[in-house]
Amino acid sequence: VGHCHPDIVKAAHEQNQVLNTNSRYLHDSLVDYAERLSKTLPEKLCVFYFLNSGSEANDLALRLARQYTKHEDVVVLDHAYHGHLTSLIDISPYKFRNLGGQKEWVHVAPVPDTYRGLYREDHEDSATAYANEVKNIIEQAHKRDRKIAAFFAESLPSVGGQIIPPAGYFQKVAEHVHKAGGVFIADEIQVGFGRVGKHFWAFQLQGEDFTPDIVTMGKPIGNGHPIACVATTKEVAEAFAATGVEYFNTFGGNPVSCAIGLAVLDVIEKENLQAHATEVGNFLMKLLKEQKMKHPMIGDVR
Repeated sequence: VGHCHPDIVKAAHEQNQVLNTNSRYLHDSLVDYAERLSKTLPEKLCVFYFLNSGSEANDLALRLARQYTKHEDVVVLDHAYHGHLTSLIDISPYKFRNLGGQKEWVHVAPVPDTYRGLYREDHEDSATAYANEVKNIIEQAHKRDRKIAAFFAESLPSVGGQIIPPAGYFQKVAEHVHKAGGVFIADEIQVGFGRVGKHFWAFQLQGEDFTPDIVTMGKPIGNGHPIACVATTKEVAEAFAATGVEYFNTFGGNPVSCAIGLAVLDVIEKENLQAHATEVGNFLMKLLKEQKMKHPMIGDVR
């Protein structure tokens, strides 16, 4: 929504003058914000955990998945990066290949890249072919008595090169993952909040028939203010709560963060930023594709 947007600055300043406290104290804006966010998501994603960063969100998503499934292993896409905590370095090939290497419980699937990947634009059904790679990985894991807790992917792999997965890929992957008793986690930390234009969430590019089990949010959620969120289903949340070990985050969802989060949603709506993203995006794509026609050295435009 732009650097130092006056509406965001005002919301933060006004709330700071009234109250900011740790999240053991109840306040209406937490509920108001959760309700507003829920309107942007599919109905079944109706439980929200608020945190301070995308890394915290992805770490919690991992915990939720493992508690719900009682499994440990995670399937991730090659080149992925999901955050700076130890748990997330372990599921980030972009990082762990230069550090301690791949853990036994991590399985790396090929990026569904139809330009440079295994199956390209000329393939008759690249979505199924890439999803079958995940299926094969799960089958190999089962042979070693490993059990899959989650498939963890950015809705548009950004560190992997701004890859746009072929439509239908997530649905087919989710089918294989659910069959194995796992959950589908969509990392929207870089690509959410209307940035893809025609949809509010990038996973919606896959089609209306697809809903992840867990969605993580960060970066744009607070326009630079540290706030993050995990959205999930009642079933997953109830399994997490059943441990009796409460989830507590001192500043996650504090009054100032929630005021800022609400103001960001207001600005996106008021200034038609989703439509703006579509319009500007289409304009840029048109001109860049013209350049592609002109210059053979340009291979792909994203």
